[in-house]
Amino acid sequence: MLPSPRGPISLRLLNALRGSPCAIDLDIQPPADPLADDDFHLALYSCYELHYRSFPGVDPRWEWEPGLIAFRNRLEELFEEALLDEFLDGGSELPVVEAVKQLASAGSGPSLSSYISTQASYEEFIEFVIHRSAYQLKEADPHTWAIPRLEGKAKAAMVEIQSDEYGGGRHERMHAELFRRTMVALGLNGAYGAYLERIPGETLATVNLISFFGLHRRLRGAAVGHLAIFEMTSSLPNRDYGDGARRLGASPEATEFYDEHVEADSVHEVIAAHDLAGGLAAQEPEQAPMIRFGARACAGLDARFSGYVLDCWEAGRTSLRQP
Repeated sequence: MLPSPRGPISLRLLNALRGSPCAIDLDIQPPADPLADDDFHLALYSCYELHYRSFPGVDPRWEWEPGLIAFRNRLEELFEEALLDEFLDGGSELPVVEAVKQLASAGSGPSLSSYISTQASYEEFIEFVIHRSAYQLKEADPHTWAIPRLEGKAKAAMVEIQSDEYGGGRHERMHAELFRRTMVALGLNGAYGAYLERIPGETLATVNLISFFGLHRRLRGAAVGHLAIFEMTSSLPNRDYGDGARRLGASPEATEFYDEHVEADSVHEVIAAHDLAGGLAAQEPEQAPMIRFGARACAGLDARFSGYVLDCWEAGRTSLRQP
């Protein structure tokens, strides 16, 4: 169902979505932190969700309603401005492949995966899975929007990666389906969007980032950079997550998703760096700064998310909006 509002921005949007498509007031007060604000990112997430599976009872014409698009554009302007201020590396002269490899090897914040592998309680692991459900239950879908915006070697590389994400055409091997089964094995509700009410802005921002990149052709370089660093930094953390789940007594059904990513993403690392990111930079050299920007933004928002979650757990409180 439509989520509960978290402030004036989401209240305005969600009230509108309960009716027929119309204009929405664009007088939006910028939040103090456009990279994490609860109200702001629930509103943006809800706008984007109309392009995915939407919400029961919402008029499907809202997806391309000019009033909704104008409202979303205003949110995106504020989001993009904050992202560029934080993550645009305008002075970098490193070739794209070297830049993304350096970023992948450097790390960008506290290691949530190491904590989960060695210290997390069962309740903390459950919280982590709920956080990740916001993206994993639609894994690969946002990046797929970039495929028709690419050509040549970069396009072939993205299709190869995405084919694996979708299980090579086998529904039971789709990564989103594997994650749903992980949730069910842990006693959670595996339905798409079931935990949206509990997921905070810090998490929604990481999902909104790739929806933003994927929906705009002008940001195809950023979408490529995002996917490249996402694949290049996935294998080892997923090994930690699987090890942590086993340490806590989780069943093989609960760890299958993580074990699959250890193998699949180790193969994807080379394709993502050289053929995808490097391929696009070779074809369209002007996209190189955006490829680096997309990679930095992905790593940076993920680091903010990890720091937020670990800070909550260290303070002895839930990292979700509701326990």
